Amino acid sequence: MKKTVLMLFVALIATTSYAQKLKVLSGDIKNLKGISEYQLEFDYSDLQIPKYDSEEDFLEDKMNKRDEKEKGKGEEFKKNWFADRENRYEPKFIESFNKRFDDGEVTVGKDKLAAKYVMKIHTTMMYAGYNVGVMRQNSKIEATITVYEAANPSNVLFSGDYTKVEGNGAFGNDYDSGYRISEAYAKLAKEFAYYIKKKAK
Repeated sequence: MKKTVLMLFVALIATTSYAQKLKVLSGDIKNLKGISEYQLEFDYSDLQIPKYDSEEDFLEDKMNKRDEKEKGKGEEFKKNWFADRENRYEPKFIESFNKRFDDGEVTVGKDKLAAKYVMKIHTTMMYAGYNVGVMRQNSKIEATITVYEAANPSNVLFSGDYTKVEGNGAFGNDYDSGYRISEAYAKLAKEFAYYIKKKAK
């Protein structure tokens, strides 16, 4: 029993160690010092899905499997797949990011049209994970976060790739794929907000 607990603890440490890796592509996080608000832009173009050649192949496969069980379920899945972006992932990112700044010294939102800087979240990979009760696997996303001047998009202050950002519900209560993925966006926002707080001084 003790050996099993120890092995689980080691596995947890290993998972944590390799999660949320950030690779700076250009600019410097210190360039964000003093910026109090960002207009958010979300981009899902060229999205990669593990084990599939394209997002279209993924959707076709998932839709066909659902329609085999019940006609119409495939189209419902596709509708939810896209709707979850605006209804779940993006609000979750905004909420998670903003609450890291207790006094509101830095905020992000899709409605901050007067903001001088844009924070673009380009999701490059998405894996929904699964939870079938006896077995489960976290969702995972990868994204490039780029901050640039709204009036001059070529003026990039910072750009970096986040990999292995995982999402899961508390105590494994995450049977819905949209919920699991939304938790990955919450994690992404949390990590980048803390990075700004720590490094943009």
